[in-house]
Amino acid sequence: MNSKIQDDHLDYLFKAILSLKNIEECYNFFEDLCTVAEIKAMAQRLHVAKMLRDHHIYSDIVATTGASTATISRVNRCLHYGSEGYTTVLERLESE
Repeated sequence: MNSKIQDDHLDYLFKAILSLKNIEECYNFFEDLCTVAEIKAMAQRLHVAKMLRDHHIYSDIVATTGASTATISRVNRCLHYGSEGYTTVLERLESE
């Protein structure tokens, strides 16, 4: 766990997210919580992470997702040196 960001407010937020029961509830909650741009940026990063795990090259990822090379590099760094959040989620989604 990353103690640099952990606090009671984030714990409450994450508990709220974990309480959501379906995609419709997720859309409703995130639409209230975030701007459209923030939601799209998070979705884009996850798509970038999936493409990196599938061994796509940066130029293909840029063309497909519209992400900047800086965003792709950041996601790539997280995949290799991060807290394994992307890996956990992507493995669970792939096993569905």
